[in-house]
Amino acid sequence: MEHLWLREAVAETEYEVLNNKHDKGYKYLLSVKKVFVELLRSFVKQDWVDSIEENNVVKVDKSFILPDFKNKEADLVYRVKMDNKDVIFYVLMEMQSKVDFQMPYRLLLYMVEVWRGILKDLDKSKEKRKDYRLPVIVPIVLYNGKNNWTACRSYKECLSGYELFGDNVIDFKYIIIDVNRYDNETLLEMSNLIATVFLMDKKQDVNTLLESLNMAVSVLKKLSPKEFELFKNWFANIIMRGTEPENRDLMNKIIEESKEVETMVYNLELTLKEERLKNREEGKIEGKIEGKIEGKIEGKIEGILELLQELSDSIPEELERTIRVQKSMEILSAWLKLAAKVDSVEEFAKRIKN
Repeated sequence: MEHLWLREAVAETEYEVLNNKHDKGYKYLLSVKKVFVELLRSFVKQDWVDSIEENNVVKVDKSFILPDFKNKEADLVYRVKMDNKDVIFYVLMEMQSKVDFQMPYRLLLYMVEVWRGILKDLDKSKEKRKDYRLPVIVPIVLYNGKNNWTACRSYKECLSGYELFGDNVIDFKYIIIDVNRYDNETLLEMSNLIATVFLMDKKQDVNTLLESLNMAVSVLKKLSPKEFELFKNWFANIIMRGTEPENRDLMNKIIEESKEVETMVYNLELTLKEERLKNREEGKIEGKIEGKIEGKIEGKIEGILELLQELSDSIPEELERTIRVQKSMEILSAWLKLAAKVDSVEEFAKRIKN
């Protein structure tokens, strides 16, 4: 009897996840089982990976993230048939900039919840059998922070005094996939969708993101049309973070309508080039305007000081400082008229204070 809890998400096809417009991160990508299998084959160096067949992989429609971490991480659960046994892969996507040193403890909580859900759904007669075994859970952490992952890799290392008790202490090791520790050459050699996404994710601004996109053109050309659509949806979300608000609709349109990667890259680069030229011209115009304003301000300040010097051989330092720091054209114009009317520097100083 198959556990109800472990059934595949209802009506889910291989690429139906593309219709989900609200989840554009790693969960969005890895919800496609082909991409999940690619992740294992590319980044998990264990012999058992070779025995995983895509046809035996089923995504389970469950999440176990604690409420406090809803905005910081996401999870995926897969059931894989291996050697005629169910194996559960629990993938935790840790999208924080800092290492979470309590990760082994949280993984234990999530794994226990998985087993609890299985037992809750299990036929009672089966649960009482001596030979019944819960499925193995393989915990995987996907991390894309800048800092190296330095949290404990095994659970017992989080416990004080575990050395005293040997095998009597609960323990497990999780697999860590640290995105930013892979160099560009290694990721390009893998020549698949998830490695290309890792390559893109290492870049922060739009320009360097497009440089990486150029590097990966040959890889992206090998993707199937459905895989390319999957990549485009993910890429659109990433590139929008560094795009000026007024250009986002255009950039999104370019990505959505592109059928070939070369066309997409060319149009995106052309748009960015036009944006830079526009910003440069706007900068020049703003500079000229500011220069003229500064010139007018300086002219009025000098005019006020010249008129006051005609009234007295010396101008008090505090008064001169007050005049020189003033940047309002309206106030300086009024002071210039006042300096032409007053009979003394003292009268001018008194009246500008009122």
